[in-house]
Amino acid sequence: MEPLTLTTVRLVLRPFAPADAEEVYAACQDPDIQRWTVVPSPYRREHAEAWVGEICAASWREDREYAFAVRLGEDGPLVASVGVHVRGPGAYEIGYWTAKEHRGRGYMAEAVDGVARWLFTEVGAGRLEWRAAAGNAASRAVAEKAGFRVEGVLRAALDLRGTLRDCWVGGLLPSDLGLPSRLPYLPVR
Repeated sequence: MEPLTLTTVRLVLRPFAPADAEEVYAACQDPDIQRWTVVPSPYRREHAEAWVGEICAASWREDREYAFAVRLGEDGPLVASVGVHVRGPGAYEIGYWTAKEHRGRGYMAEAVDGVARWLFTEVGAGRLEWRAAAGNAASRAVAEKAGFRVEGVLRAALDLRGTLRDCWVGGLLPSDLGLPSRLPYLPVR
């Protein structure tokens, strides 16, 4: 996949670049980001430098993951990160974090909506999944605001630093956003 930039009403979502390292490092010092996501803990500067300088670009090139730096406008501050993991043909999983000082303003739901619409209309996704450790109410609130339907709890399905945790799982379909699907969908009655 060729890296690309997406825009929403307030945000610019672009691939991470080496210049983002300092802001990523600062954001990932937040104990909540370390608690609820798979970022290393403790989070060191070399983690941020490797992420923005090597891992993100390789993941785009190898069509494994598409990570976006979410900014307030073209030159605004880094407010969040959104990553899309390729799970198989037409199957994708989204993950995200928001910098502490930018929470509660709807940026993440706006970014997730923008990424989901791109996946459904340009990439051909048939379904987008969201997973979060059970108890991560902030992540769940974002997912629900973005249109995901929480579908249940998966037992021991999330490895957070060597400990298996139960996780919530939700799904978003093109029809949930009023978009056509690339394949017909026949739900259970």
